[in-house]
Amino acid sequence: MGHLGRQLLTAALTANALHPSRRGIRRGIGSFAAGWLTSELAPHLLALTAVDTAQALARGRATRAGVALAAGSAAGLGLMVTESMRTRERLDEALEEGLGVDWAGQLDAAPSPAELATPWRQVALPFRRRDDRVEVVRNVEFAPYGRRGRLDIYRPAGREVEDAPVLLQVHGGAWTVGTKDQQGIPLMQHLAAKGWICVAINYRLSPRNAFPAQIIDVKQAIAWIREHITEYGGDPGYVAITGGSAGGHLAALAALSPGDPVYQPGFEGADTRVQVAVPHYGYYDFAGSAGLRSSELVRDRFLGPRVVQRRFRDEPEVFEAGSPLLRVHEDAPDFLVIHGTHDTMVPVAQAREFVRRLREVSHRAVVYAELPGTQHAFDVFPSIRSAHVVRAVDRFLHWHWNSWRAGDDSRDTLPSTG
Repeated sequence: MGHLGRQLLTAALTANALHPSRRGIRRGIGSFAAGWLTSELAPHLLALTAVDTAQALARGRATRAGVALAAGSAAGLGLMVTESMRTRERLDEALEEGLGVDWAGQLDAAPSPAELATPWRQVALPFRRRDDRVEVVRNVEFAPYGRRGRLDIYRPAGREVEDAPVLLQVHGGAWTVGTKDQQGIPLMQHLAAKGWICVAINYRLSPRNAFPAQIIDVKQAIAWIREHITEYGGDPGYVAITGGSAGGHLAALAALSPGDPVYQPGFEGADTRVQVAVPHYGYYDFAGSAGLRSSELVRDRFLGPRVVQRRFRDEPEVFEAGSPLLRVHEDAPDFLVIHGTHDTMVPVAQAREFVRRLREVSHRAVVYAELPGTQHAFDVFPSIRSAHVVRAVDRFLHWHWNSWRAGDDSRDTLPSTG
């Protein structure tokens, strides 16, 4: 493929990332995958475009059309980089809006300029997974389901910790695919290096195991943490939960349904409360109750036949019980909800409606960060955007943990932003 062909491809990728397809989940999967990689790897693609064009010009192989396409792609990619750089500002605004102007006073120390800056070395090698500051205890059994009932524990390497805060990571994958070592790695490594204990779980998948098997397994993992995490240095009294996409749905649902006996068969008496939830690009309208046509189509064409394996019109209560939108209550834990405006897999309207209902009903903090130009799965590997998201989640969780340890009840009267 010559320079012109490469630039045609780059221009198509750039255009798709800036204006992704909205034709529904099945038709939009290709658009999502290409747009996600392009937007998160925009600096790399921009550099490749510049080098490729410079070499083509030097060798006399560049055409006017190829150079024009390269210039247009560079402008679009530069816009994506700029938008990614603004993620920190967007997140800081969201934290201040949701927690009040003095929220940072609960941190151990104000973040340094280095902590707020983009970690370019990490971003330059986005698929490097190892962090020498962190050790991982792999494949600990928490449920009798073979590899689907195992978890990994991320903890500080080379030092003992005691009563450390705990984060539970729930992977996504449309309730049908995915494993514990594919998502949430940047956040878990970052927090474990700072002294947290992070737990990443597998869970049973559809269609082999119909919903609610997935949320039952998440609850069983919480119960396991309560009973066993002291062996690994964690505080069983403080559990935060996070996850993306289907994992965001399960994290939110678990946070809103502590002690539900339907989701705790055989361990009904276990304490499955969590103290705070941080769902990323979660699926909140499981029952299609928000009046969104997209949610109704997913419910009837995918969730019903493949995930729940029941029809909504026959058993609506199963879908409604599994919908975070319909489980909101005044004693919900604190939430930080993060979603992108360009998400083609889970429309941002779901997050907006979920946050609106939380802010109407919950007595606790509800922080909402809506990230312009951001696709689904933006946090899977280190990028400009995901690096700033990880650090903002770090600040939010440390604010929450410090408030919780201090027994601070002021969170019941945080400013309303509904």
